[in-house]
Amino acid sequence: MANANICLTLLLLLTFLKWGQSASNYVHDACSVTRYRALCIRTLAPFSSSAKTSPSKWARAGVSVTIGETKKVAHYLLEVKKHREMRGRYRIALSDCVECFQNAVDELHGSLGVLRNLSASNFDTQMGDVTTWLSAALTDQDTCVDGFENPKGKQAKTLRSRVLRSSYLTSNALALVNKLATSGL
Repeated sequence: MANANICLTLLLLLTFLKWGQSASNYVHDACSVTRYRALCIRTLAPFSSSAKTSPSKWARAGVSVTIGETKKVAHYLLEVKKHREMRGRYRIALSDCVECFQNAVDELHGSLGVLRNLSASNFDTQMGDVTTWLSAALTDQDTCVDGFENPKGKQAKTLRSRVLRSSYLTSNALALVNKLATSGL
């Protein structure tokens, strides 16, 4: 009886380890097309068990994560502006960033809305719309970063770092959408 319990325990352990390994492989495979792979793997790993090998689920996950981060950065930018923590050239750049990030959030939401309602008959047009909106969001984020080139001071460096992370996530989401566009539904 003891040997049977040990064998059952080992079998369950091996099954669990294999499941965990394949869940990890899913996210590594999905993120293989992205530019910022480590960030992709870190942020999308929780979606492994549900997205598995589905390019459309990975694209939705990528855009969803990007929306969450971009909203956080937009809120942070508003708080910095509200408390008038930026001086000199950064003050104008900050106002531009606030507007750019509000636009980016809207564009990301538009992308996710389309990804949630994909249809075979309109797939090419839908993919064109999504890539256009994601590219526009990335351009908005890049415009914000440009205002904080060679930042001086802790606040400006922190802001630049947060904006860059959001743009890296957007880049990854765009790569996942491009993978979906080439693989089809």
